[in-house]
Amino acid sequence: MKNVLSIQSHVVYGYAGNKAATFPMQLLGVDVWALNTVQFSNHTQYGKWGGMVMPKEQIGSIIDGINNIGELHRCDAVLSGYIGSAEQVEEIINAFHKVKDANPNAIYICDPVMGHPDKGCIVADGVKEGLINLAMAEADIITPNLVELRELTGLTVENFEQAIDAVKLILTKGPKKVLVKHLSRVGKAKDKFEMLFANQDGVWHISRPLYHFNKEPVGVGDLTAGLFVANLLNGLSDLEAFEHTANAVNEVMEETSKSGVYELQIIAAREKILAPKCNYQAIKIA
Repeated sequence: MKNVLSIQSHVVYGYAGNKAATFPMQLLGVDVWALNTVQFSNHTQYGKWGGMVMPKEQIGSIIDGINNIGELHRCDAVLSGYIGSAEQVEEIINAFHKVKDANPNAIYICDPVMGHPDKGCIVADGVKEGLINLAMAEADIITPNLVELRELTGLTVENFEQAIDAVKLILTKGPKKVLVKHLSRVGKAKDKFEMLFANQDGVWHISRPLYHFNKEPVGVGDLTAGLFVANLLNGLSDLEAFEHTANAVNEVMEETSKSGVYELQIIAAREKILAPKCNYQAIKIA
């Protein structure tokens, strides 16, 4: 069994951060060591929430605790997502270094959540800069959305071709693999949900149905990053992992659309996450 140290947010109500990523990874047979950067009542897109950011010292203390019982070497991957404070970025990198010392084969997957004020996703000052200046160079895999792709590269990315250029640029900055979780308005078709994946062998594009919601569900990126990591740890090729992730997320989105509920319907879609009924395939474009 593979093990993932997942360092990101936790919400008590609803699905975002670890709450959106942990169960799907467990469904795929991966054990998840969830370490929360914040504990909130609900995700921030509601506009109000209770809870707190965890002190940065908690990350190092917990990693040391696992190391002190001789189990850190069993960690196969570190996944970071929503970060509660700028100081936590360095703590996460330090945590990965400790994991890497214990298991040289361990990998780091950075989901560079930078916030989206228009959608109500709020991150603390300095987090974006920490992700750009510290985390990106350390990451084996990085999973930006369109907003984050622009920030990581400094490119405007106003069309599909520029998105490909941005992905290729990231591959020169440290990461070996890039998964763009959502191309948004720079995709090829306005009525599709589109993603990119790139490694040293090329770039692949996949599209699936775009579901319309009165309020866009939160946690889709967290779900996507978690599934992709689990698929890779289970031995799938990059392309297989990319395609299964896209199809499994599609099943969750379809179930959520049918439900009329704001929060992701991950539990209801559990069987389809394991074995998606849809079969959208990636096309190599470069």
